Amino acid sequence: MSNGVSPSLPIVIAGAGIGGLTAALALRRKGHEVLLLERAEEVSEVGAGLQLSPNACHVLNQLGVLDALEPHAFAPENLRISSGKTGTQLARVPLGDFVRKRHGSPFWVIHRADLQQVLLQLVRETSGITVQLASEVHSLESSPYDHLLCKYEASGSPERLECSALIGADGVWSKTRKLIPGHENARFSGQVAYRATIPIDQVPERWHGDSGLWLHKNAHLVHYQVRGGNELNVVVLVAEPWEDETWSARADKETLKHALKDWPTEILNLISIPDQWLKWALCSVDATGPWTHGHVALMGDAAHAMLPYMAQGAAMAIEDAAILAKHLPASAENIPASLRSFERQRKSRVAHIQAIARKNAQVFHFSGIPAIIRDTVLRYSKPEALTARFDDIYGWRSQQ
Repeated sequence: MSNGVSPSLPIVIAGAGIGGLTAALALRRKGHEVLLLERAEEVSEVGAGLQLSPNACHVLNQLGVLDALEPHAFAPENLRISSGKTGTQLARVPLGDFVRKRHGSPFWVIHRADLQQVLLQLVRETSGITVQLASEVHSLESSPYDHLLCKYEASGSPERLECSALIGADGVWSKTRKLIPGHENARFSGQVAYRATIPIDQVPERWHGDSGLWLHKNAHLVHYQVRGGNELNVVVLVAEPWEDETWSARADKETLKHALKDWPTEILNLISIPDQWLKWALCSVDATGPWTHGHVALMGDAAHAMLPYMAQGAAMAIEDAAILAKHLPASAENIPASLRSFERQRKSRVAHIQAIARKNAQVFHFSGIPAIIRDTVLRYSKPEALTARFDDIYGWRSQQ
């Protein structure tokens, strides 16, 4: 006996971040009506820059987003890895043309807000997708006709809607996750990220062009250009307790400078330029936990928030969207089974990359003999071999 769902019933997506917006576009291409609910009163992205590696760009290209993103993106030719102790360059990792030729898609860096706004504009231009702000799911009921009755608030007013599925794309502090039995809350890693952006004409030319990764004990620094190259995004990740009441806060520049007090003068000069720094607690959600329950599924940070030491958090949410749509065509007769298939296909890859990020968190912050060994390996590695280490990540395609 079929337990099919009428294709007229929409899919509800909780969260209009990068993952939710991408999922809305991908599911609409499969023929679904989509209702996208966002608890905020306006769609805005916190944070600053992110990296769009070829695996993510492949999906965005399939969705017709890449051309609109290009004016906002920056394509560094190399990632230069340096010692935060001595200031010397340890290695060069080719990106740019080398990665595009190797994987068929670009390696871009971009401001989160620019990516989100381009996705949002396309979503709003796509018939069959409805975006409702100041709206949040608060409960679900099963239906005798094998779908969901979704109860949510829209601008303070209670609403009820029959839907075929609920997709939780509501981030690291997901409320949808609470609807999945056996879920675990996000955990603080003991590390924080300080972030700032600087107009590119305010920084010396040595910071223009290639991206940079600086390694030192208990901290590392990343810099790259965003906003089409017009701003420099600077991120410093340090081991530090979290004492604020919220999970993001204004940061004290003097505290940051103290944490990097034994770094090279050029780094201290760089972090002195921004007037304002913000900081975030770095939290994660174990990817091996449950993602689905009946007609409900998690994706992106709601399912597997990861530490940013492999720069794949946004890319994994974008990949999730493509594979979710692959397993959930409009003709799907068994929605729960389709969602379980999505979870099975995605979980091992995401857990693998999450593990790489955890290992990098240790390696980046080595001191003593382990740091000497790490730096020596980097110095004697061929540049192309360093890029090739990411082939299993960057070479992923949604047909897999």
